[in-house]
Amino acid sequence: MLPQPLSIPVAPDTLRRMPDAADSVTSFADGVWLASQPVVHLGLHLTATMTVLRLADASLLVYSPVALTPARRTAIAALGPVAHIYAPNLFHHMWLDEWIAAYPAARVHAPASLAKKHRGLRIDRPHGAPEPAFAGVVDELHIDGFRLDESVLVHRPSRTLLVADLVHNVGRPQHAWTRIYAKMNGFHDRVALSRMIRWTAFPDHRATRRSLDALLALEFDRMIVGHGDPLTSGAREAIAAAYAWLPA
Repeated sequence: MLPQPLSIPVAPDTLRRMPDAADSVTSFADGVWLASQPVVHLGLHLTATMTVLRLADASLLVYSPVALTPARRTAIAALGPVAHIYAPNLFHHMWLDEWIAAYPAARVHAPASLAKKHRGLRIDRPHGAPEPAFAGVVDELHIDGFRLDESVLVHRPSRTLLVADLVHNVGRPQHAWTRIYAKMNGFHDRVALSRMIRWTAFPDHRATRRSLDALLALEFDRMIVGHGDPLTSGAREAIAAAYAWLPA
């Protein structure tokens, strides 16, 4: 999510769902599905994307959930049982409560710091704690020095990286203000990070560089982003280019 200029971790959540959101769940790769919907944040017209992964035991992990509509629930039921609900950072948590209510037996994974922002949220496993269900299938990596407290996942079987706000890929927005904002902040028609996030969300460049180097050492080629279109190839190069501003 594109943050407000100040106090990123505690900024009020203004993301809202657009009424014309599509409810489809589509295949992206073997064992990977996507669902997205139009949203508005700070006047920007964007899309929010949710990823569903199949784990080794055939259960499902839902990363960065979007609204749980009846159509989405039916589509996901056809894929398998939801065993894990994953909030990737301090902003992508708006629909967690409805997913937890719908799947009370699912394990909830989230940044430990999210409990201070999302009062009453049940967190079964804070990011970074051991998770046997991920072994051999999902690599989890926390991005240190990033105020959004984001963790990314790599789905090994499909070589797919899942990120929330580490980069955007919004293309060429048709909405005027969204297009102007994307151009001003350096992420129009390219895989990149908003300059607003660069300026406000990275207090420790060395820590972030270490995390990025660790990420780039993992095996992935595809990428799914929280806002914008996924990449079917070239993801490692895209991440490296997007963070070329960060010194080694």
